[in-house]
Formats: sequence, structure tokens, C-alpha cells
Amino acid sequence: MPRHQMQRRVRSCSPTYTVFKPAFTPVKKLEKIVMTLDELEALCLMDSEGLYQKEAAEKMGVSRQTFGNILISARKKSTEMLIKGRLLVVEGGNVCCCHNKEDGNPCCCERNNCCC
Repeated sequence: MPRHQMQRRVRSCSPTYTVFKPAFTPVKKLEKIVMTLDELEALCLMDSEGLYQKEAAEKMGVSRQTFGNILISARKKSTEMLIKGRLLVVEGGNVCCCHNKEDGNPCCCERNNCCC
């Protein structure tokens, strides 16, 4: 297990969609790539929210180096999906967002079996 997946991290929310694939290609013909929830969080913090690496690492509760490693892995997987036409599945990882469970719906941990 990679070092960056050993510590449970808190995520602010879970993704609306968890499977992405090229159009008109059956799933059974595609090579699957798994992106963890913490990798997706790193992409969101840097590329969507525009945080600096130091701020994003603090928000995830990891060192700047660990955050950088997570981000590199996430960007590699995103690029493979786009360039090589892979099936990208977002699931799991050592994350917890149970603190946001106020609406009565299952939290990401219950849906993705990632902790708790």
C-alpha cells in the first residue's frame, strides 16, 4: 500500500459521479483505472478551487510532500483516461467524511467501504 494511503484523511464531500468512460466503447473492452477519493480531493483543491499546494495539504491534513505525491498520481490517472481512453472509477482510499452526515443519506464511507 502506498504511503499516502495509510493515514485516514477527511474529505469535504463525495463525488456525484464515480465512473467515467469514453463514449461508444463497452465497459468490458476498457482497461480500468481506480482513482481514490483522496486523489480526487487533491485535484479538486488544486485545479478546481485553485489553492496553493501548502494550503491544500493543510486542508487534507497531510504534509506538502504527501499532497504532491497524491496529486501526481491523480493527474497521471486523469491523463491516462483522457489520452488512452481508459475507464476511470473513483472509489475507496483512507478518507472519512462522516462529519458531514446530516441529511440522513449514507455517507461516503458507507457507500465506498473506505473507513468507519
